[in-house]
Amino acid sequence: MTDSLSDFNAFRARMNDLILGAGNLTINRFFALDHRAYEPGALGRKQKEMLGLVASMVLRCDDCITYHIEQCHAEGVTREEFLEVFSVGLVVGGSIVIPHLRRAMARLEELQE
Repeated sequence: MTDSLSDFNAFRARMNDLILGAGNLTINRFFALDHRAYEPGALGRKQKEMLGLVASMVLRCDDCITYHIEQCHAEGVTREEFLEVFSVGLVVGGSIVIPHLRRAMARLEELQE
């Protein structure tokens, strides 16, 4: 991977500010809906973030994987839990997920350093 987590987060924040600042109602509502989906309810935030990580792996979105790894880490997901989440994503997504699993492990290692 070429970008560090700090580069990723700086770019993400800058682009989100630019996108949301454009004032498009549909985009702003979608971003708000995405945020609300991860609020605690019948499932806690930790479980929802783990679900988001699995979905991101299956959909093969490295930006989403990075985001959810950071959120999971902030919610206290353990290394063992991460490995189980990764295994579910791999089983559901198949072997095409392996390159994304490699990058996910690299992000986790960077975060845990």
